[in-house]
Amino acid sequence: MASRLPAFPRTIFTIIEPISLVGGFLGPLLDANWFIAQQLDKPSGITTSYDDNARLVALQLGNTYGLLFLIGVAVLYTTTELKVVRNYIIALWIADITHVGLTCWALGYDQVVDVSSWSAVTWGNVGFTTFLCLTRTAWLLGLFGPDRQIATAPKKKT
Repeated sequence: MASRLPAFPRTIFTIIEPISLVGGFLGPLLDANWFIAQQLDKPSGITTSYDDNARLVALQLGNTYGLLFLIGVAVLYTTTELKVVRNYIIALWIADITHVGLTCWALGYDQVVDVSSWSAVTWGNVGFTTFLCLTRTAWLLGLFGPDRQIATAPKKKT
């Protein structure tokens, strides 16, 4: 199916996004405390210790990113049904909106508009996810042009 998408969204959905999902999986796995601390941008020098519950939630979030990676690869590389891909992209589009919305709500207005103070994680949660959402929107609206059709052999008359 991936070969049927126009070049730009195909590159984003089948290469760039899966790589970012692996990053989201590895971040909390390698250092859960760092991952938790990066969720909300705080002034330098403020340290917080996190309990086992917070670390477990971070690890579970990382696992969810891993699951999204596996689902994305499975859907985009195995199905030939454009309808399945479209529904998958719509589900991700909805999740993008809620992901950015919830992140902005947690950050608060002052931190959201202070883009220069964003951490790498905030850039991923807000900046990159907004880019993905806009790319999905453009593809769903057909702004990248039509998807390639599969050539089918003519049916034999019997």
